[in-house]
Amino acid sequence: MRRPLSRLILLLCLALPAFSGSAVPSSAAPHTFSTEELIDGFMKTVFGLEYRSWSWQPYLVKKYAGPVRFYVHNMAAKNRKPMVYRFIEQMGAGIRGLSTMVVPTPGEANFHVYVVDRGQYRDVVRRHIYKDPTADVPGRCLVRVVSDRRGISQSAAVIVSDEGDFLFRRCLVEELLQGLGPMNDDASLSHSVFNDRSRHSRFTTFDRMLLNMLYHPSIRPGMSPEQVQPLLPAIVRQVRPLVN
Repeated sequence: MRRPLSRLILLLCLALPAFSGSAVPSSAAPHTFSTEELIDGFMKTVFGLEYRSWSWQPYLVKKYAGPVRFYVHNMAAKNRKPMVYRFIEQMGAGIRGLSTMVVPTPGEANFHVYVVDRGQYRDVVRRHIYKDPTADVPGRCLVRVVSDRRGISQSAAVIVSDEGDFLFRRCLVEELLQGLGPMNDDASLSHSVFNDRSRHSRFTTFDRMLLNMLYHPSIRPGMSPEQVQPLLPAIVRQVRPLVN
């Protein structure tokens, strides 16, 4: 009888400084990122964790091994579903090896997106993410991932709608992308949304490279940094023209 695999449950929250003005899009073209920069960004985002778990080794590859089935719970006063649907479509089109779809019922989903107003945030996180009515609730938006060596089995993101379009777009992009597996932020990644100090609110070229590297077929759930790193130079060469 096979022993069940223990699971890793991760929670990431976004703690952005207050920004004024419009978001700054990525201006760098794919060819301006060296192989070394892309490998460094991959290792920092895929293997680092802001929050550790004691139930499974945290520094292993986390990714979906099959289709990602989204259900959007729009609980906010403003209907944000069209924007969320567009970004889900963009991820599916922009990441080779990833299949995304929106499903009609919550029971079919393995990635739940809760769009809330700020006054709902604490209650929704406690009920749907922590499942604990007394839990402390961090951050301005967050994502939770459940993963093991077979891949990610569930993700859930909570996105705040009513504190401006910049914060909504920023949270939408970062939390949904992190829910696909790159679970760490790093302040050195100036071209990435995986950096709470950056002002990006769109799926940057740098991040498209990282996600295409992660969803390359040579990268499997549960791989260690030592297993992955020798493969990355060849993966970068294959991924670069796809993003171009």
